[in-house]
Amino acid sequence: MIGDDGMEGIALGQGSPLGEAYVAFQDYCRELTRRGIILAVCSKNDESNAVEPFEKHPEMVLRRGDIASFVANWSDKAGNIRAIAEELNIGLDSLVFIDDNPFERNLVRQELPMVAVPEVSDDPVGYPVALSDAGYFEGLSVTDEDRERTSQYQGNKARDALKASATDLPAYLRGLEMELIVKPFDRIGLQRIVQLINKSNQFNLTTRRYTDEDVLAVMGDPEAFGLQLRLLDRFGDNGVIAIIIGRLQETKDLLIDTWLMSCRVLGRQVEPTTLNLIAEQAKKLGAKRVVGEYIPTKKNGMVKDHYARLGFTVAATNDTGGSRNLLDLAEFVPADTFIHVTEG
Repeated sequence: MIGDDGMEGIALGQGSPLGEAYVAFQDYCRELTRRGIILAVCSKNDESNAVEPFEKHPEMVLRRGDIASFVANWSDKAGNIRAIAEELNIGLDSLVFIDDNPFERNLVRQELPMVAVPEVSDDPVGYPVALSDAGYFEGLSVTDEDRERTSQYQGNKARDALKASATDLPAYLRGLEMELIVKPFDRIGLQRIVQLINKSNQFNLTTRRYTDEDVLAVMGDPEAFGLQLRLLDRFGDNGVIAIIIGRLQETKDLLIDTWLMSCRVLGRQVEPTTLNLIAEQAKKLGAKRVVGEYIPTKKNGMVKDHYARLGFTVAATNDTGGSRNLLDLAEFVPADTFIHVTEG
């Protein structure tokens, strides 16, 4: 333990089988970050002691900058894992917890059954095998934005710090210096578009899933549009944070087929800014109204009232909790936000 042994006493690096095993495990974890996997530290220790090897030990492969969330204190690890999930704004069922202490593993299994906890021994040689064999991190594809995910979460911490120091919300939003880059669907972004459509669950009004061919069909349809939205601010690039698909109906209504957005940009005026863009596209297609559907799932309850909050009228509801919402474009007044919109 670093607090007892000091940096010079921990086994790390060449010269001992144990030290080499820990380096190999760190190599494995570092490779995971290149595939878009987020790393977090959950340690029972004083924070200054826990972070010291990441900043100063010459044999460390992982550095502090590789860790999106670093929690070190004397609270129980189940509670700290909850805090990590909240900080990163991800579901507990997206987390994998690896620990050489059987007490900690069993505690997390008992308190947080949705968290994956592989069974490992106190020999770090088996850690990479345990993780890879379980297939927790197997994905069909990796995009450039996946590789930048850790830096995006670190940028979120800086944004939170600015928010805490701002005297009011408008001051905070103005200080972010946000720029929303709007691009129609294209072949360059196809992989990322399909990935987002098929993995986004929480802020997703309809949760329709699309293949590459489906997205290409949208691109070729003169009575439809697809938009990919990227958000930049003074702290960095948030990546593509929203996908919109709209389709003109025979009734001259513009149906919002798909509206999904990253939860990490909630509360930054992206929603009303996106509606401005949808209304603009709808008018270009000759629509008189915009129709927004909410199709409920187990995970998207957070957007149940999304359209009502944006000024839509609830036209119909159903027994499952879904709704059909209308916006008259003749009466629509674009929202004034702190986001500067540019075409990509």
